[in-house]
Amino acid sequence: MLRIAVPAGIVIALLLAWEWMVRANNIPHYILPAPSLILRTLFDNWGSLSSALWFTVKLTLLALGAAIVGGVLLAIAFALFKWVEIGLFPIAVILQVTPIIAIAPLILIYVSSTTAALLLCAWIVAFFPILSNTVIGLKSADSNLRDLFQLYKASPWQTFRYLLAPSALPYFMAGLKIAGGLSLIGAVVAEFTAGTAGKETGLASRILESSFRTEIPMMFAALLLVSLLGIVIFIVFAALSRLVLGHWHESEMRRER
Repeated sequence: MLRIAVPAGIVIALLLAWEWMVRANNIPHYILPAPSLILRTLFDNWGSLSSALWFTVKLTLLALGAAIVGGVLLAIAFALFKWVEIGLFPIAVILQVTPIIAIAPLILIYVSSTTAALLLCAWIVAFFPILSNTVIGLKSADSNLRDLFQLYKASPWQTFRYLLAPSALPYFMAGLKIAGGLSLIGAVVAEFTAGTAGKETGLASRILESSFRTEIPMMFAALLLVSLLGIVIFIVFAALSRLVLGHWHESEMRRER
C-alpha cells in the first residue's frame, strides 16, 4: 500500500500547491493554467482529444509490436550466427545513436504515407533496446549448462528452448519496459516533425495546434494524456514482467524486508 499511497500523496500535494500558487498570484491561464482548468479543458474537449489519444495509442503499439518481432528475430540470428552480428550490429547502433529528430524529415520525404513514416520513426527508437537486451540475454547463458546440453547431445532447438530463451527472458522484459516508453516518445517526436493536422492525427498534433492558437490549457490537457499513456504503458509492462518472472527470477521475486 505504501508503494501506491506515498507517490500518490506527493503528486496530490504538488497539484494542490500548483493550484494555490496560480490562484494566489492571479497568474493568467495563457501563462500557467491551474490543474482544475486543465481538467475542465480535458473534459470539454474530450471528443477531439480522445480520437487523438487513440491514434497515438495505435501508433505506439504498432511500433512496439514491430520492434519486438524484429528485435527478437534479429537477436536470435545474432546469437546463432556470428557473421550476422558482425555485419548488422553496427547498422543497428548507427540507427540508435542518430537522433530521430534529425532523420525524421528524410523519412517523411521518402515514405509517401505519413502514417507509415510516423510508424517507422517510432519503430527505430523502440527497436534497439529490444535487440540489445535480448542479445545480451541470449549470450549470458551459463557456460557450464551449455557444456551439459552438448554432453547430452541436445538439439539446437532444445538448447534454445530450455537454456537460451529462459536466460534471455529477464533481459528481454527489461528491454520491453524501456522500449514501451521509447515507442511513445518516437511517435510523439515524429508527429511534431511531420506537423500533421486533421482527424487522423495524434496528441502531438493537438499540442502543436494549441501552441499556434495560444490555447495553453489545451496544450496541458494533451500533454497530460501523453504522460498518462506513458505511465500506463510502464505499469502494464512492469506487471507483465512480475507475472512472467516473479515465481523464479531474483529480479522480480518478492522478499520480506
